[in-house]
Amino acid sequence: MITRDDIEKAHGKIKPFIHHTPVLTNSSINEMAGAELYFKCENFQKIGAFKIRGGMNASLSLTPEQLAKGLATHSSGNHAQAIAFAAKTLGTKAYIVMPSNSPSVKVNAVNGYGAEVIFCEPNQAARETALQKVVDETGAEFIHPYDDDRVITGQATCVKELIATVPGLDIIFTPVGGGGLLSGTALGVHYFHPTAKVFAGEPEGAADAILSFRSGRVEKAPYVNTIADGLLTTLSERTLLIIRNHVTDIFLVSEEEIKAALRLVYERMKIVVEPSCVVPLAAMLKNKEQFKGKKIGIILTGGNVDLKKFAEWFKD
Repeated sequence: MITRDDIEKAHGKIKPFIHHTPVLTNSSINEMAGAELYFKCENFQKIGAFKIRGGMNASLSLTPEQLAKGLATHSSGNHAQAIAFAAKTLGTKAYIVMPSNSPSVKVNAVNGYGAEVIFCEPNQAARETALQKVVDETGAEFIHPYDDDRVITGQATCVKELIATVPGLDIIFTPVGGGGLLSGTALGVHYFHPTAKVFAGEPEGAADAILSFRSGRVEKAPYVNTIADGLLTTLSERTLLIIRNHVTDIFLVSEEEIKAALRLVYERMKIVVEPSCVVPLAAMLKNKEQFKGKKIGIILTGGNVDLKKFAEWFKD
């Protein structure tokens, strides 16, 4: 069980390697929402996303002997960059298994940190097979994107900062994919601000977490088709247990609702964010009567965007 002390120690350990990201507000969005919204901007974080928190905490937890053999993971997105950055920072090698259809902006970033990229077919079985081959050949330490207490503990430091910056929050909202951030956030709120409630947003086109949350078993999404490409993974038994114990509810949003929230952040807040990042804002706006008058923290998870996608997202 991850403790309050674990989170505090992790925060102290990773502080020299991360940014303490700002919290922004926007009066126009507040008026539209009928609530006070406070955006924790992890799009300004090292590597452009919150994932560096968990990746760095896990890497710093290794012995010198383990670290010397390198770090390994499978990821199509920001966790890949987090492990590549951690390896470069700590002076070791990184081996990153990435699906052949990974966004070029993220592949280029991983290469830029000096990691060795191994491409595989875009399915979970191929990822795991390729990763196991790397680990067998190199002895590198596998750091899972979310099914790892060290990673979850690192992600919990984000909400710890938000709670310290904005006292008295009623609600904390995050997106949910594999559940590393959501479970870390849920534990952080449980230990540092237990009167607040935690909610999550999930795309209709990757709706596994809401099914798992309701059934108590790890479920698969009925279909997968969403621009929120950071939320395509399913929960693990580990993240599901934490989420069921400490999260109040999960809301689904459509692709059009995600695009509308994305446009709102770009036009009103003038900051670059990923589609996955605005899913909790879309969920809050869709259910705003439930949150009217509340003081709400929203974690904006990242800003690693392929700019060529803009024309596709905003055709009108």
